[in-house]
Amino acid sequence: MVHQQLARRHDVQVVETNRRGHATRFAQDAARRGLDAVVAFGGDGTLNEVATGVAGSNTALAVLPGGSTNVFARTLGMPNDPAAAVKQLCTALDDSAIRPIGLGNCNGRYFCFHTGVGYDAAVVRLVERRAALKRYLGHPLFVGAALQTWAFGYGRKRPHFNVRVGETAPIPGYFTIVMNTNPYTFLGKKPLNLSPTANLDAGLSVITFTSLGAVGLLGSLGRAILRGGVHDNKHLVVRDNVSALSVDYDRPFPYQLDGDYLGETTELRFTHVPNAVQLVMPNSPRS
Repeated sequence: MVHQQLARRHDVQVVETNRRGHATRFAQDAARRGLDAVVAFGGDGTLNEVATGVAGSNTALAVLPGGSTNVFARTLGMPNDPAAAVKQLCTALDDSAIRPIGLGNCNGRYFCFHTGVGYDAAVVRLVERRAALKRYLGHPLFVGAALQTWAFGYGRKRPHFNVRVGETAPIPGYFTIVMNTNPYTFLGKKPLNLSPTANLDAGLSVITFTSLGAVGLLGSLGRAILRGGVHDNKHLVVRDNVSALSVDYDRPFPYQLDGDYLGETTELRFTHVPNAVQLVMPNSPRS
């Protein structure tokens, strides 16, 4: 269905990935060959790999949702149904609706919507251990993993890292989200808006939880859902339009990038890269 729709007005070559890193290599090859666009049909992890492969080239990135959450595609206003989304994409391709967007970069790897450090990454790690259930359980699996990690799988007595932005004092953190877009994620159909100022043309937004107490955590997340954003308080620190930052500690801490768990490290360096990739902007399909 997706292939047929795309092939009506365009020459399309279909390639399938079967391991991590495959999509990046395919996308890099497409960019070297000077192809017009690469369509990332899959989840957010596949999208991230394709974006990394075409970044810095004239080959455009196009998005089709095919995973369980599809944060970036939904942020662009695409429906979660691939059959409906491909109609939007075809209209955008026909209209050459392509423009440059900024991406985040973490230790040399690009990210489209966010990188999670600490507690958030520990939750993703637990979810990936149950990857066979992810497609079927979706959001309930994430909620269960978040509760289990908070109660048993992640220390809440002392900070796990320090966040350094500019010349200001380091921020001790338990949980940091470095955002290139907003929302942070979706809970069903409800967006979890942490930083409405985060967008594809601005710098990075950095939200750091300085405690993991239930009252502060749930209160902040509740505000994000109901009021569309969070602000500085005794439980968290917000920095917007950040061009560079680092996260470090003397003991390893976990991190995830665009929903993919990448392990533990003692240092992360972030930069915002303007005009990093050409993006096919989805349009409403013409009748």
